[in-house]
Amino acid sequence: MSVTEKKNVLTPPLGNYQPDDFYDELFQSDGSVRSFAEPLARQVNTLTIPQLAKRQKAAELSLFQQGITFGVYGDRRGTEKVFPFDVLPRIVSADEWKQIEAGLEQRIQALNLFLGDIYNAQSIIKDGIIPNWVIDSSPSYVPQCKGLKPPHNIWVHITGTDLVRDNDGSYYVLEDNLRCPSGISYVLQNRIILKDIFPAAFPEMRVRPVSPYTDRLYETLKFAGSTISSRPNIVVLTPGVYNSAYFEHSYLAQQMGVPLVEGCDLEVVDDHLMLRTTRGLEKVDVVYRRIDDAFLDPREFNPDSILGVPGLMQCFRKGNVALANAPGSGIADDKAVYAYVPDMIKYYLDQDPIIKNVPTYLCSVDQQRQHVLQNLDQLVVKRTNGSGGYGMLIGSVSTEKQRTEFAEKIRNEPHSYIAQPTLSLSRCPTIVGGKIEGRHVDFRPYSLFGSSLYTLPGGLTRVALVKDSLVVNSSQGGGSKDTWVLDPELTSEQGEQGNA
Repeated sequence: MSVTEKKNVLTPPLGNYQPDDFYDELFQSDGSVRSFAEPLARQVNTLTIPQLAKRQKAAELSLFQQGITFGVYGDRRGTEKVFPFDVLPRIVSADEWKQIEAGLEQRIQALNLFLGDIYNAQSIIKDGIIPNWVIDSSPSYVPQCKGLKPPHNIWVHITGTDLVRDNDGSYYVLEDNLRCPSGISYVLQNRIILKDIFPAAFPEMRVRPVSPYTDRLYETLKFAGSTISSRPNIVVLTPGVYNSAYFEHSYLAQQMGVPLVEGCDLEVVDDHLMLRTTRGLEKVDVVYRRIDDAFLDPREFNPDSILGVPGLMQCFRKGNVALANAPGSGIADDKAVYAYVPDMIKYYLDQDPIIKNVPTYLCSVDQQRQHVLQNLDQLVVKRTNGSGGYGMLIGSVSTEKQRTEFAEKIRNEPHSYIAQPTLSLSRCPTIVGGKIEGRHVDFRPYSLFGSSLYTLPGGLTRVALVKDSLVVNSSQGGGSKDTWVLDPELTSEQGEQGNA
């Protein structure tokens, strides 16, 4: 089809956009805009690239002035950085969202049942569904949590699940984040900014709002503490101002109207958790903890930790405090355990996965390890307990020296590595260097598990700002986009309203 024959022909700045050979979130393969994105495209095309770039710089300045930054540990250029923000949003249609929502809720139910099982009866191991070595070799398995039964038998109240879309248009789960998933503050702040930049597009496109998240989070935490008190006292536990996600901790505490505390603000008295206040000690019923297991209680984990609270685990065991998420949940994040999640869904729920896993090779299995070693130039290799884009090899862009080094690592520590095929991640139009080009993206929706399962209609779209890069992590130079979930059945009043 020639340029003059294209449907929905666009003028610059989007008129010259090239989807290339990747699945594009806003454009079809012939270069025409997807029908659900037409109102946004029309509004974008009322602006020039310099105008869009100016608004983008203003947005990033606003983020910085509000303290919406993240830390990069060990970076000599400075620890506080703005997560680069691209003003062109990612759009998810209503039908796609229904599948994503159902798939995430199915997965979270299965993972929650797995956690309750693996720290108690271990039926899934006894029945031969998951080999014992997968659990025993994982540094994320916490023996101190054996026999634990959290309130309402809910181990994971807050989840962030990383999704990717391949060239065939299908979504895949890339990894699960069930310990202390971060990034929701960017979702909420990005939306506030976009409502100023594209105000007319929101009501026309029936974009679902994301602002209810903090209210839903508060209700989820209240439910977690409902077995302890009819009016549970909730706190957010942070490692402190030097943590990379400190802004998010303080923002969520402020939005929920609950205290933001550090370990030194808390103490255990007679197996009850107490908060030091100017009025004396106050009982704490729920802790939304944003510190890792290892630092949570120096009596049971890292004895040198000054971030946690001595005796906290004993309070939890006795049912005197609820912890969100429960300690030990990190075993479900392990990338070797990830390979067995489809089996978990079948075992616990007797269902087939709605959203598939990326095919995964376990380097601990001899035959699979040999396949990985023979095909390193075609695979992505990851540490089973890695995160942030560190400690991984992308074979298609690696050097022979890097592949040789990784092969040695795999032979020395096979239990520590998995490998996956290189996916052709979907792309989204992104403003880069004075023009609009396609950049690869992933997607992290956030789910809450309280009296029911709820997934926020939106999420964090991370974008690889480096051309052809597949690494979207902020620590590796990635940025973020607002994510619009559409619902044509909403009235204009129910949908998100742009700022006039």
